[in-house]
Amino acid sequence: MKLRGLLSLLLITALLFLAACGNKEEKSSGSDSDKNEEAYSVEHAMGTTEIKGTPEKVVILTNEGTEALLELGVTPAGAVQSWTGDPWYDHISDDMKDVEVVGTESELNIEAIAKLQPDLIIGTKMRQEEQYNQLNEIAPTVMSETLKGNWKENFELYSKALNKEEEGKEVIAQYDQRIEDLKGKLGDKLNQEISMVRFLAGDVRIYHKDSFSGVILDQLGFARPEDQDVDDFAENGVTKERIPAMDGDVLFYFTYETGDGEANKLAEEWINDPLFKNLEAAKAGNVHEVSDAIWNTAGGVVAANKMLDDIEKYFLEQ
Repeated sequence: MKLRGLLSLLLITALLFLAACGNKEEKSSGSDSDKNEEAYSVEHAMGTTEIKGTPEKVVILTNEGTEALLELGVTPAGAVQSWTGDPWYDHISDDMKDVEVVGTESELNIEAIAKLQPDLIIGTKMRQEEQYNQLNEIAPTVMSETLKGNWKENFELYSKALNKEEEGKEVIAQYDQRIEDLKGKLGDKLNQEISMVRFLAGDVRIYHKDSFSGVILDQLGFARPEDQDVDDFAENGVTKERIPAMDGDVLFYFTYETGDGEANKLAEEWINDPLFKNLEAAKAGNVHEVSDAIWNTAGGVVAANKMLDDIEKYFLEQ
């Protein structure tokens, strides 16, 4: 009986060995799944990075990059928390339930990133240049140069890094088509001058054409008030003497509230100021509060499409 048991054990061992050999042969046979293991290179702000196979565990270090991953069907293993929200913006929170927080864009938790053992890290030189070498030791790291109003530039880089370049092109094509369709529906409404104002604790800003929402308004072809028809980001530190520069046919404002109530308090004070109430947009009832996350802070493709939803609502449904 002992001999028979030994022979059975040897037989099982031999079968397992043969199965393992078969798996190795299958992996080296040039099958479709093997193509996903091919290495590819991505040029980015910090150099050229080689990535082996389509990444499955990705850590993303920018808010707009998080939206890029979600739109491409990738749930990140880890992400920097949203600038507002607990810890994510409301408009992405349902898709981020199982995602690990790895700090903020400006203050990364390197230990948390390393613990996730990612296949790929995506960040931005603008915020994380000093941590690049550390990150690159953890996993191949790709970085955008900066964070701009036009989300599409970084989105193209992210889709290449994820080995989803064709999917990325399709996302951009769908967005561009939506812009064209909406332009046609808006028609003469595009002649209305759109003003944008932002309230933060201790600061008021008038937003120009090179902001996130400014780029989208420009893509649609909306007119802007003369003082805002400028190819830069925003006028900061606005005083009440500049309230007349906020006027337009329609005024949208958004408030960056971090939880202490100061930004909301400032917004209420300005909106109720006699100078503000004397604006043509205010007198016509064309002052609208919109989401700061969607119109400014998130800065990605998901927010861009939700801003187009808002445009449709305010100009075509009311």
